[in-house]
Amino acid sequence: MLDIIYWPVSAILWFWHKAFGFVFGADSGLAWSLAIVFLVFTLRLVLYKPFVKQVRTTKQMQELQPQIKELQKKYKNDRETMAREMQKLQKEHGFNPLMGCLPVLVQVPVFLGLFHVLRSFNRTGHGFGQLGLSPEENANIGNYIFSVADVQSFLSARIFGAPIAAFITAPTNELQAFADFGGAPSRVAIAAVAIPLMIIAGVATHFNARASVARQTPEAAANPQAAIMNKLSLWVFPLGVMVGGPFLAIGILIYWVANNIWTYGQQHLVFGRMEKEEAEKKAKKLEQRAQNAPKPGAKPIDVRKRPQDASTEDKSSTNGTTASTGTAKQTTKQGGGQRRPGGQKRPGSRGRANQKRKR
Repeated sequence: MLDIIYWPVSAILWFWHKAFGFVFGADSGLAWSLAIVFLVFTLRLVLYKPFVKQVRTTKQMQELQPQIKELQKKYKNDRETMAREMQKLQKEHGFNPLMGCLPVLVQVPVFLGLFHVLRSFNRTGHGFGQLGLSPEENANIGNYIFSVADVQSFLSARIFGAPIAAFITAPTNELQAFADFGGAPSRVAIAAVAIPLMIIAGVATHFNARASVARQTPEAAANPQAAIMNKLSLWVFPLGVMVGGPFLAIGILIYWVANNIWTYGQQHLVFGRMEKEEAEKKAKKLEQRAQNAPKPGAKPIDVRKRPQDASTEDKSSTNGTTASTGTAKQTTKQGGGQRRPGGQKRPGSRGRANQKRKR
């Protein structure tokens, strides 16, 4: 089942080793180190968009904290209703908690896969995942996608005299696997390379956590669960890297340092873009307010009364037109005559004709 992880990890590592081995030489420790570094960069580049969504999800979670607290307080005795209302709130705001965990969840199996692949270059041990091979057998068996020549190249690679697959607490019999490929390394040589990498990895982990905590809102930082996680990420995790460093291969420490360097740069890039987006949104809101605001010296108009006044005027004008039309019709029905100023009616054409007949 875990081969689904081991084969892709070894394939990416193989590709970058071939690329840098063409420049620096196949047995170069620099070529193998850069292959590990660019394995990290390849993975993190694939996970860039999920990382951005993770940051936005975390920020959205902080913004929703007041509403979440209200729901928790309101339905503290009804967990089923609380869960339903929380899902409704998340759906309304397009919030997906899984996106906040996806990048971390993907990196864990890759880390374990790289740990296993690097450790499998030296299978002379007898611990978990080891085969107990002799140095000769180990040097003549491939490692997943790596050929026998690649395995021997890896055993020959050195960084300041230390093999990439070696670690400080490695048993003596495991170090003999490197004897025919540049000589068995001393623990002092391994520690001289591993300890600085452990310190750099621990410090980088701390500063990454510090940058993340500094961007939290005061409400989120005041949350008890968030406060515990902040302390773990600021102090416990970095300390864990340095305490566990003697049990990790130099290649794994290189992976850890490269991963933290990428994270630090990516955080500043993503957060910088988000701050720029927020600044643009604020500028647009201010611009809209400025456009809607009355000009200097102009009398403010109550927009709420305008539709009512307009409708009243329309009704009065309509009523006036109807009244005048009705009066005109009534006058026509009564004989079509017009009234004099004195109130007497003007004689019509029929009245004048009768007067002439009488004469």
